[in-house]
Amino acid sequence: MKKNRIQRQHSTVITALAAVVAWGFGAHAFAQNYPVTPQQRATAQQAAQTGVPLSELAPNAPDEYTVKSGDTLWAISRLYLRSPWRWPELWGMNIDDIANPHRIYPGQVLYLDKSGGRARLSTRRGMGGGDQTVKLSPRTRYESLSGMALPTLNPSLIEPFLSEPIVVDEGTLLAAPRIVAGNDSRVLLARGDRAYARGEINSPLVEEAGPIKTFRVFRNATPLTDPGTGEILGYEAQYLGKAQLQRGESVAQAMEGGRPVSTVVPATIDIVAAREEMRAGDRLLPEPARQLLSYVPRAPAQQFDGRIVSVYGNAVQFAAQNQVVAINKGLRDGIESGHVLAILKNGETIVDRTGGTKETLKLPNERIGLLMVFRPFDKVSYALVLEINDAPRVGDLLVNP
Repeated sequence: MKKNRIQRQHSTVITALAAVVAWGFGAHAFAQNYPVTPQQRATAQQAAQTGVPLSELAPNAPDEYTVKSGDTLWAISRLYLRSPWRWPELWGMNIDDIANPHRIYPGQVLYLDKSGGRARLSTRRGMGGGDQTVKLSPRTRYESLSGMALPTLNPSLIEPFLSEPIVVDEGTLLAAPRIVAGNDSRVLLARGDRAYARGEINSPLVEEAGPIKTFRVFRNATPLTDPGTGEILGYEAQYLGKAQLQRGESVAQAMEGGRPVSTVVPATIDIVAAREEMRAGDRLLPEPARQLLSYVPRAPAQQFDGRIVSVYGNAVQFAAQNQVVAINKGLRDGIESGHVLAILKNGETIVDRTGGTKETLKLPNERIGLLMVFRPFDKVSYALVLEINDAPRVGDLLVNP
Protein backbone atom coordinates (compact mmCIF):
# COMPACT_ATOMS: atom_id res chain seq x y z
CA MET A 1 0.00 0.00 0.00
CA LYS A 2 2.77 2.37 0.99
CA LYS A 3 4.75 1.44 -2.11
CA ASN A 4 1.77 2.19 -4.37
CA ARG A 5 1.25 5.55 -2.72
CA ILE A 6 4.92 6.47 -3.25
CA GLN A 7 4.69 5.38 -6.88
CA ARG A 8 1.65 7.57 -7.42
CA GLN A 9 3.39 10.56 -5.79
CA HIS A 10 6.46 9.89 -7.88
CA SER A 11 4.43 9.64 -11.09
CA THR A 12 2.77 12.98 -10.31
CA VAL A 13 6.14 14.74 -10.00
CA ILE A 14 7.49 13.22 -13.22
CA THR A 15 4.27 13.97 -15.08
CA ALA A 16 4.29 17.60 -13.96
CA LEU A 17 7.90 18.09 -14.98
CA ALA A 18 7.53 16.26 -18.27
CA ALA A 19 4.53 18.20 -19.40
CA VAL A 20 5.89 21.67 -18.73
CA VAL A 21 9.24 20.99 -20.33
CA ALA A 22 7.75 19.21 -23.32
CA TRP A 23 5.47 22.12 -24.08
CA GLY A 24 6.92 25.12 -22.24
CA PHE A 25 3.84 26.59 -20.56
CA GLY A 26 4.41 29.05 -17.77
CA ALA A 27 4.96 32.57 -19.05
CA HIS A 28 1.86 33.95 -17.32
CA ALA A 29 0.94 33.53 -13.70
CA PHE A 30 -2.70 32.89 -14.41
CA ALA A 31 -2.26 30.37 -17.24
CA GLN A 32 -3.41 26.93 -16.13
CA ASN A 33 -5.13 23.76 -17.34
CA TYR A 34 -4.22 23.74 -21.01
CA PRO A 35 -5.54 20.84 -23.11
CA VAL A 36 -3.03 18.36 -24.48
CA THR A 37 -3.24 18.03 -28.25
CA PRO A 38 -2.54 14.71 -30.04
CA GLN A 39 0.54 16.30 -31.63
CA GLN A 40 1.91 17.34 -28.23
CA ARG A 41 1.28 13.87 -26.81
CA ALA A 42 3.03 12.25 -29.78
CA THR A 43 6.03 14.57 -29.32
CA ALA A 44 6.23 13.68 -25.63
CA GLN A 45 5.99 9.96 -26.35
CA GLN A 46 8.77 10.10 -28.91
CA ALA A 47 11.01 12.11 -26.57
CA ALA A 48 10.32 9.66 -23.75
CA GLN A 49 11.62 6.81 -25.87
CA THR A 50 14.70 8.42 -27.42
CA GLY A 51 16.40 11.08 -25.28
CA VAL A 52 19.43 12.68 -26.97
CA PRO A 53 22.86 11.29 -27.92
CA LEU A 54 25.57 11.85 -25.32
CA SER A 55 27.46 13.87 -27.95
CA GLU A 56 24.69 16.51 -27.73
CA LEU A 57 25.38 17.18 -24.04
CA ALA A 58 27.20 20.36 -23.05
CA PRO A 59 30.80 19.68 -21.92
CA ASN A 60 30.10 20.52 -18.27
CA ALA A 61 26.52 19.26 -18.01
CA PRO A 62 25.97 18.55 -14.27
CA ASP A 63 24.74 15.17 -13.07
CA GLU A 64 22.49 16.94 -10.57
CA TYR A 65 20.99 20.44 -10.56
CA THR A 66 18.65 22.20 -8.13
CA VAL A 67 16.23 24.60 -9.82
CA LYS A 68 16.63 28.15 -8.48
CA SER A 69 14.40 31.20 -8.47
CA GLY A 70 15.19 33.20 -11.61
CA ASP A 71 16.00 30.13 -13.71
CA THR A 72 14.36 29.65 -17.09
CA LEU A 73 13.88 26.47 -19.10
CA TRP A 74 16.06 27.90 -21.86
CA ALA A 75 18.90 28.64 -19.39
CA ILE A 76 18.70 25.11 -17.97
CA SER A 77 18.68 23.69 -21.50
CA ARG A 78 21.85 25.64 -22.32
CA LEU A 79 23.39 24.22 -19.16
CA TYR A 80 22.81 20.68 -20.43
CA LEU A 81 22.79 20.83 -24.23
CA ARG A 82 25.01 22.05 -27.05
CA SER A 83 21.77 22.73 -28.97
CA PRO A 84 19.34 24.07 -26.35
CA TRP A 85 16.38 24.12 -28.76
CA ARG A 86 16.45 20.29 -28.58
CA TRP A 87 15.50 20.34 -24.88
CA PRO A 88 12.17 18.45 -25.26
CA GLU A 89 14.17 15.43 -26.39
CA LEU A 90 16.35 15.50 -23.28
CA TRP A 91 13.68 14.85 -20.71
CA GLY A 92 12.93 11.26 -19.77
CA MET A 93 9.17 11.22 -19.39
CA ASN A 94 6.43 9.29 -17.68
CA ILE A 95 3.43 10.59 -19.63
CA ASP A 96 0.80 8.05 -18.61
CA ASP A 97 -2.58 9.62 -17.96
CA ILE A 98 -1.54 13.25 -18.56
CA ALA A 99 -4.66 15.39 -18.42
CA ASN A 100 -3.06 18.84 -18.43
CA PRO A 101 0.47 20.29 -18.44
CA HIS A 102 1.71 21.60 -15.10
CA ARG A 103 4.85 23.41 -13.95
CA ILE A 104 8.25 22.96 -12.42
CA TYR A 105 9.32 25.15 -9.52
CA PRO A 106 12.43 26.37 -7.72
CA GLY A 107 13.67 23.74 -5.30
CA GLN A 108 13.14 20.72 -7.53
CA VAL A 109 16.25 18.61 -8.18
CA LEU A 110 17.05 17.45 -11.72
CA TYR A 111 19.10 14.32 -12.37
CA LEU A 112 20.95 13.49 -15.57
CA ASP A 113 20.75 9.84 -16.69
CA LYS A 114 23.30 8.64 -19.30
CA SER A 115 22.40 4.96 -19.46
CA GLY A 116 22.12 3.15 -22.82
CA GLY A 117 24.17 5.73 -24.68
CA ARG A 118 21.36 8.29 -24.50
CA ALA A 119 20.87 11.24 -22.16
CA ARG A 120 17.66 12.02 -20.29
CA LEU A 121 16.77 14.44 -17.52
CA SER A 122 14.44 13.55 -14.68
CA THR A 123 13.39 14.46 -11.16
CA ARG A 124 14.54 11.08 -9.87
CA ARG A 125 18.02 9.65 -9.74
CA GLY A 126 18.84 6.76 -12.08
CA MET A 127 15.51 6.71 -13.90
CA GLY A 128 16.94 4.83 -16.89
CA GLY A 129 18.01 1.67 -15.14
CA GLY A 130 15.43 -1.06 -14.10
CA ASP A 131 13.94 -1.39 -10.63
CA GLN A 132 15.61 0.93 -8.18
CA THR A 133 14.89 2.22 -4.73
CA VAL A 134 13.77 5.83 -4.82
CA LYS A 135 13.89 7.92 -1.68
CA LEU A 136 11.24 10.62 -1.62
CA SER A 137 11.23 13.46 0.87
CA PRO A 138 7.86 14.69 2.16
CA ARG A 139 6.81 17.95 0.58
CA THR A 140 3.67 20.06 0.35
CA ARG A 141 2.21 20.93 -3.04
CA TYR A 142 0.44 24.29 -3.39
CA GLU A 143 -1.69 24.76 -6.50
CA SER A 144 -1.58 28.54 -5.97
CA LEU A 145 2.14 28.68 -6.71
CA SER A 146 1.55 29.28 -10.42
CA GLY A 147 3.19 32.68 -10.14
CA MET A 148 6.44 30.94 -9.09
CA ALA A 149 6.44 28.60 -12.08
CA LEU A 150 9.62 28.41 -14.14
CA PRO A 151 9.06 30.28 -17.43
CA THR A 152 10.59 29.17 -20.72
CA LEU A 153 12.28 32.57 -21.08
CA ASN A 154 12.50 35.65 -18.88
CA PRO A 155 8.96 37.07 -19.29
CA SER A 156 10.12 40.68 -18.83
CA LEU A 157 12.03 40.44 -22.13
CA ILE A 158 8.93 39.59 -24.16
CA GLU A 159 5.75 40.68 -22.40
CA PRO A 160 6.02 44.41 -23.27
CA PHE A 161 6.16 43.51 -26.97
CA LEU A 162 2.97 41.43 -26.83
CA SER A 163 0.91 44.62 -26.67
CA GLU A 164 3.19 47.54 -27.55
CA PRO A 165 4.58 47.39 -31.10
CA ILE A 166 2.08 46.33 -33.71
CA VAL A 167 2.30 45.54 -37.41
CA VAL A 168 -0.67 46.80 -39.44
CA ASP A 169 -1.59 47.24 -43.08
CA GLU A 170 -1.36 50.63 -44.71
CA GLY A 171 -4.95 51.68 -44.10
CA THR A 172 -5.54 50.44 -40.55
CA LEU A 173 -4.13 53.44 -38.70
CA LEU A 174 -5.60 55.91 -41.19
CA ALA A 175 -9.06 54.51 -40.44
CA ALA A 176 -8.56 54.44 -36.66
CA PRO A 177 -9.99 57.10 -34.28
CA ARG A 178 -7.64 60.03 -33.71
CA ILE A 179 -6.89 62.50 -30.94
CA VAL A 180 -8.06 65.99 -31.98
CA ALA A 181 -7.23 68.12 -28.94
CA GLY A 182 -6.09 68.17 -25.34
CA ASN A 183 -7.96 69.64 -22.42
CA ASP A 184 -7.09 73.28 -21.57
CA SER A 185 -5.38 73.63 -24.96
CA ARG A 186 -2.63 71.19 -23.99
CA VAL A 187 -0.43 70.31 -26.96
CA LEU A 188 1.49 67.42 -25.39
CA LEU A 189 -0.41 64.84 -23.36
CA ALA A 190 0.87 62.64 -20.54
CA ARG A 191 -0.57 60.21 -18.01
CA GLY A 192 -3.49 61.77 -16.13
CA ASP A 193 -4.38 64.25 -18.88
CA ARG A 194 -7.80 64.47 -20.49
CA ALA A 195 -8.12 64.68 -24.28
CA TYR A 196 -10.72 64.52 -27.04
CA ALA A 197 -10.90 62.14 -29.97
CA ARG A 198 -12.98 61.41 -33.09
CA GLY A 199 -13.66 58.39 -35.21
CA GLU A 200 -14.30 58.35 -38.95
CA ILE A 201 -17.64 59.63 -40.29
CA ASN A 202 -18.99 56.12 -40.77
CA SER A 203 -17.46 54.82 -37.54
CA PRO A 204 -17.81 57.33 -34.70
CA LEU A 205 -16.20 56.72 -31.33
CA VAL A 206 -19.16 55.73 -29.14
CA GLU A 207 -19.68 54.12 -25.77
CA GLU A 208 -20.85 50.53 -25.51
CA ALA A 209 -22.41 48.49 -22.74
CA GLY A 210 -19.93 46.73 -20.48
CA PRO A 211 -16.50 47.66 -19.12
CA ILE A 212 -14.84 50.97 -19.99
CA LYS A 213 -13.19 50.71 -23.40
CA THR A 214 -9.40 50.91 -23.39
CA PHE A 215 -7.35 51.93 -26.41
CA ARG A 216 -3.69 51.80 -27.26
CA VAL A 217 -2.28 55.01 -28.74
CA PHE A 218 0.01 54.81 -31.78
CA ARG A 219 1.90 57.05 -34.18
CA ASN A 220 4.03 56.78 -37.32
CA ALA A 221 3.27 53.63 -39.28
CA THR A 222 6.82 52.93 -40.49
CA PRO A 223 7.10 50.52 -43.45
CA LEU A 224 8.94 47.24 -42.86
CA THR A 225 10.67 46.36 -46.12
CA ASP A 226 12.11 42.98 -47.06
CA PRO A 227 15.89 43.54 -47.51
CA GLY A 228 16.00 40.95 -50.30
CA THR A 229 12.89 41.58 -52.40
CA GLY A 230 11.93 45.14 -51.48
CA GLU A 231 8.36 44.01 -50.63
CA ILE A 232 6.61 46.06 -47.95
CA LEU A 233 5.71 43.43 -45.37
CA GLY A 234 3.64 45.69 -43.13
CA TYR A 235 3.74 48.94 -41.17
CA GLU A 236 5.15 49.10 -37.65
CA ALA A 237 3.20 51.52 -35.48
CA GLN A 238 4.99 53.32 -32.64
CA TYR A 239 3.36 52.60 -29.27
CA LEU A 240 2.79 55.69 -27.09
CA GLY A 241 0.50 54.61 -24.27
CA LYS A 242 -3.10 53.85 -23.31
CA ALA A 243 -6.33 55.82 -23.07
CA GLN A 244 -9.80 55.06 -21.72
CA LEU A 245 -13.04 56.23 -23.27
CA GLN A 246 -15.05 58.26 -20.77
CA ARG A 247 -17.75 59.69 -23.03
CA GLY A 248 -18.60 58.93 -26.66
CA GLU A 249 -19.04 61.29 -29.57
CA SER A 250 -22.32 63.17 -29.87
CA VAL A 251 -23.98 65.91 -31.87
CA ALA A 252 -24.99 69.24 -30.32
CA GLN A 253 -27.89 71.19 -31.78
CA ALA A 254 -27.87 75.00 -31.76
CA MET A 255 -29.55 77.91 -33.49
CA GLU A 256 -27.49 80.28 -35.60
CA GLY A 257 -29.20 83.08 -37.48
CA GLY A 258 -32.52 81.46 -36.81
CA ARG A 259 -31.47 78.21 -38.37
CA PRO A 260 -30.64 74.90 -36.57
CA VAL A 261 -26.98 73.94 -36.77
CA SER A 262 -25.51 70.56 -35.82
CA THR A 263 -22.05 70.50 -34.28
CA VAL A 264 -19.99 67.37 -33.61
CA VAL A 265 -18.88 66.94 -29.99
CA PRO A 266 -15.77 64.72 -29.88
CA ALA A 267 -15.40 61.82 -27.49
CA THR A 268 -13.70 62.34 -24.14
CA ILE A 269 -10.71 60.14 -23.26
CA ASP A 270 -8.32 59.97 -20.30
CA ILE A 271 -4.65 59.08 -20.76
CA VAL A 272 -4.02 56.24 -18.29
CA ALA A 273 -0.50 55.20 -19.37
CA ALA A 274 2.19 56.95 -21.38
CA ARG A 275 5.52 55.77 -22.73
CA GLU A 276 5.93 58.98 -24.72
CA GLU A 277 3.98 62.22 -24.85
CA MET A 278 0.96 62.17 -27.15
CA ARG A 279 -0.53 64.87 -29.35
CA ALA A 280 -3.31 65.62 -31.79
CA GLY A 281 -3.25 63.26 -34.75
CA ASP A 282 -2.16 60.17 -32.81
CA ARG A 283 -4.36 57.14 -33.43
CA LEU A 284 -6.36 54.83 -31.16
CA LEU A 285 -6.66 51.06 -31.59
CA PRO A 286 -8.75 48.86 -29.25
CA GLU A 287 -6.85 47.12 -26.46
CA PRO A 288 -6.86 43.41 -27.37
CA ALA A 289 -7.74 40.71 -24.85
CA ARG A 290 -4.68 39.33 -23.10
CA GLN A 291 -3.66 36.06 -24.69
CA LEU A 292 -2.50 32.90 -22.96
CA LEU A 293 0.69 32.17 -24.86
CA SER A 294 3.36 29.54 -24.46
CA TYR A 295 6.78 29.43 -26.02
CA VAL A 296 8.35 26.11 -26.89
CA PRO A 297 11.81 26.90 -28.33
CA ARG A 298 12.35 24.43 -31.15
CA ALA A 299 13.85 24.16 -34.60
CA PRO A 300 11.27 24.59 -37.39
CA ALA A 301 10.17 21.39 -39.13
CA GLN A 302 10.63 23.04 -42.55
CA GLN A 303 13.60 24.88 -43.96
CA PHE A 304 13.65 28.67 -43.67
CA ASP A 305 15.83 31.24 -45.41
CA GLY A 306 15.05 34.66 -43.98
CA ARG A 307 16.48 38.08 -43.15
CA ILE A 308 16.41 40.57 -40.28
CA VAL A 309 14.20 43.48 -41.36
CA SER A 310 14.67 45.91 -38.49
CA VAL A 311 15.89 46.26 -34.92
CA TYR A 312 13.16 47.56 -32.62
CA GLY A 313 14.06 51.05 -31.44
CA ASN A 314 14.73 54.47 -32.87
CA ALA A 315 16.81 54.05 -36.03
CA VAL A 316 18.90 51.26 -34.49
CA GLN A 317 20.88 49.18 -36.98
CA PHE A 318 22.65 46.71 -34.68
CA ALA A 319 20.97 44.33 -32.20
CA ALA A 320 22.19 43.30 -28.77
CA GLN A 321 21.41 40.15 -26.81
CA ASN A 322 17.85 40.12 -25.45
CA GLN A 323 16.80 42.76 -27.98
CA VAL A 324 13.79 42.42 -30.28
CA VAL A 325 14.08 42.34 -34.07
CA ALA A 326 11.59 42.03 -36.92
CA ILE A 327 12.18 39.29 -39.50
CA ASN A 328 10.77 38.82 -43.00
CA LYS A 329 8.95 35.55 -42.27
CA GLY A 330 5.44 35.26 -40.87
CA LEU A 331 2.33 33.13 -40.65
CA ARG A 332 2.03 32.87 -44.43
CA ASP A 333 5.47 31.21 -44.48
CA GLY A 334 4.70 28.72 -41.69
CA ILE A 335 6.51 30.58 -38.89
CA GLU A 336 5.20 29.87 -35.37
CA SER A 337 5.85 31.21 -31.88
CA GLY A 338 8.85 29.36 -30.46
CA HIS A 339 10.69 28.74 -33.73
CA VAL A 340 14.45 29.15 -33.19
CA LEU A 341 16.58 30.38 -36.10
CA ALA A 342 20.32 30.83 -36.44
CA ILE A 343 21.66 34.29 -37.34
CA LEU A 344 24.29 34.41 -40.08
CA LYS A 345 26.43 37.48 -40.59
CA ASN A 346 26.14 38.30 -44.26
CA GLY A 347 29.65 38.00 -45.68
CA GLU A 348 30.93 41.12 -47.40
CA THR A 349 31.71 41.36 -51.08
CA ILE A 350 35.32 42.46 -51.56
CA VAL A 351 37.73 43.08 -54.40
CA ASP A 352 40.81 40.85 -54.23
CA ARG A 353 43.94 42.57 -55.52
CA THR A 354 46.45 40.14 -53.99
CA GLY A 355 46.79 37.99 -57.12
CA GLY A 356 47.90 40.74 -59.47
CA THR A 357 44.40 41.21 -60.93
CA LYS A 358 41.13 42.52 -59.54
CA GLU A 359 38.64 39.80 -58.66
CA THR A 360 35.32 40.16 -56.82
CA LEU A 361 34.93 37.74 -53.89
CA LYS A 362 32.05 37.02 -51.51
CA LEU A 363 33.28 36.27 -47.98
CA PRO A 364 31.55 33.32 -46.28
CA ASN A 365 28.55 33.86 -44.02
CA GLU A 366 29.41 33.38 -40.35
CA ARG A 367 27.01 32.10 -37.70
CA ILE A 368 26.82 34.69 -34.92
CA GLY A 369 23.81 33.79 -32.77
CA LEU A 370 20.28 32.54 -32.24
CA LEU A 371 16.87 34.17 -32.08
CA MET A 372 13.38 32.93 -31.18
CA VAL A 373 10.13 34.06 -32.79
CA PHE A 374 7.52 35.08 -30.20
CA ARG A 375 4.96 37.17 -32.10
CA PRO A 376 4.23 36.28 -35.73
CA PHE A 377 2.08 38.44 -38.02
CA ASP A 378 1.06 37.56 -41.56
CA LYS A 379 4.23 38.58 -43.42
CA VAL A 380 6.59 39.58 -40.60
CA SER A 381 7.40 38.42 -37.06
CA TYR A 382 9.02 39.75 -33.90
CA ALA A 383 11.83 37.65 -32.48
CA LEU A 384 14.02 37.80 -29.37
CA VAL A 385 17.81 37.61 -29.80
CA LEU A 386 18.74 34.77 -27.43
CA GLU A 387 22.52 34.67 -27.73
CA ILE A 388 25.19 36.25 -29.94
CA ASN A 389 28.95 36.34 -30.40
CA ASP A 390 28.84 39.33 -32.75
CA ALA A 391 26.31 42.13 -33.24
CA PRO A 392 23.51 41.18 -35.68
CA ARG A 393 22.33 43.91 -38.00
CA VAL A 394 19.55 44.63 -40.47
CA GLY A 395 19.95 42.39 -43.52
CA ASP A 396 21.68 39.51 -41.73
CA LEU A 397 20.52 36.05 -42.79
CA LEU A 398 18.39 33.58 -40.87
CA VAL A 399 18.46 29.79 -41.30
CA ASN A 400 17.44 26.68 -39.38
CA PRO A 401 19.68 26.15 -36.36
